[in-house]
Amino acid sequence: MRALLLYEDPALMVFKKPSGLAVQTRGNRGRSFDHLLWSFARSNGKRPRLVHRLDTGTSGVLLVGRTKPATAFLSQAFARRDVKKTYLAAVRGREQSKEQGEISVSLVSQGRRTHVVTGDQENNSALTRWWRLGQSGPEMGSGNRDGASLLRVQPLTGRMHQIRAHLAYVGWPIIGDTLYGNVPSTDALAPTRLMLHALRLDVPHPDGGRRIFEAPPPEDFYTGLLAAGLQPPAPGSV
Repeated sequence: MRALLLYEDPALMVFKKPSGLAVQTRGNRGRSFDHLLWSFARSNGKRPRLVHRLDTGTSGVLLVGRTKPATAFLSQAFARRDVKKTYLAAVRGREQSKEQGEISVSLVSQGRRTHVVTGDQENNSALTRWWRLGQSGPEMGSGNRDGASLLRVQPLTGRMHQIRAHLAYVGWPIIGDTLYGNVPSTDALAPTRLMLHALRLDVPHPDGGRRIFEAPPPEDFYTGLLAAGLQPPAPGSV
């Protein structure tokens, strides 16, 4: 866990979560990020607490509170949408003429999946903005008729699986997403991980002001980009 720690102060801790590590498990048993936080428990039994979550396959920056007041403050910041979240997503799909856009489609979670809903669904509204950073053509001889694109993505709401469901809805499923992407076993653009990375959090700090925390993409994310014919973004360019 110390190797995953990016930053700490008396109020909070920031980690770089690897892909494949569940943030929580049922009953908080077994190998999960939340369970591993016990390694930072104090002698009185108090330990850092989660204030938000990432999907198991998603890597990137994860924030926890060190005290009860700090945890409550940060949790409220996420709830009132006062946290700016930036992700990197590698997607498959037909080329689009636009270089940026937004997806405003309501979402409802049912079991393990999140579904798009139409009609008047104000209570389930969801908004995601995206910018294309690069693209590649179809893989010659691979059976893939679609190319790939690297996106910078900002979810302005916090629905479960929002980015994954929204991008799949517009025909851009995330590479490696077996839940929303309908990935064939012979797909040349199917890495061993979900190609979604939580790059940056811009959050209010319990002691005042705002802080920006960033987790550089891990090696397996870069490997997946290169396999899809995509160039990794230059440091500081996103």
